[in-house]
Amino acid sequence: MDLFTSSLNLPTAPAKQTNGKSTPSRPRIIVAITGATGSILGIQAILALRRLNIEIHLIISKWAEATIKYETDYTVSNIRALADHVYTPTDLAAPIASGSFRVLGMLIVPCSVKTLASISSGICDDLISRAADVVLKERKRLVLAVRETPLSTIHLQNMLAVTQAGGVVFPPVPAFYIRPDGVGDLVEHSVGRMLDLFGLDVEGLERWEGWKRD
Repeated sequence: MDLFTSSLNLPTAPAKQTNGKSTPSRPRIIVAITGATGSILGIQAILALRRLNIEIHLIISKWAEATIKYETDYTVSNIRALADHVYTPTDLAAPIASGSFRVLGMLIVPCSVKTLASISSGICDDLISRAADVVLKERKRLVLAVRETPLSTIHLQNMLAVTQAGGVVFPPVPAFYIRPDGVGDLVEHSVGRMLDLFGLDVEGLERWEGWKRD
């Protein structure tokens, strides 16, 4: 199966706009996909969250839409249909822009260095940076899967600032100890480790158990 194509049977739940009035019946996570390379990580995170029955609140940036089209065969509408609630990046009046919105946390995957800089500086000029700012101030879990290399001093300083504010910087570094059969195995493992940070257990995630003897 080609991880980067949409030939698999996608779960089909219509995306819904929320009015913020409902009481959450299941755990909620905000997922943002930004324009950094590695959009497949965001797609696989959404699929994993659906299997865990997590209520997904999704934001896709303008450049993420372009990257998704370039890197995969998925359509943006396919991905939006996987979420329970979808917001535009300009909707600063969305429920997730308020600290009164009850949520486990927020995963930004992949996270561009522009988004990292906005969060580090507290510049809430779009819904992604505003929602991240809210998650930090409410002491919820914020995970940034930053995709960039090599890293400049500015990048490292921004990562440090976000970490000191309570966020987790999670570069999707491949775990070769799982002896992957392909890129898909590495993507799924990285996503599983990201979701570990929210206390979510992805079925089948291979974990290090020490040296294996033949």
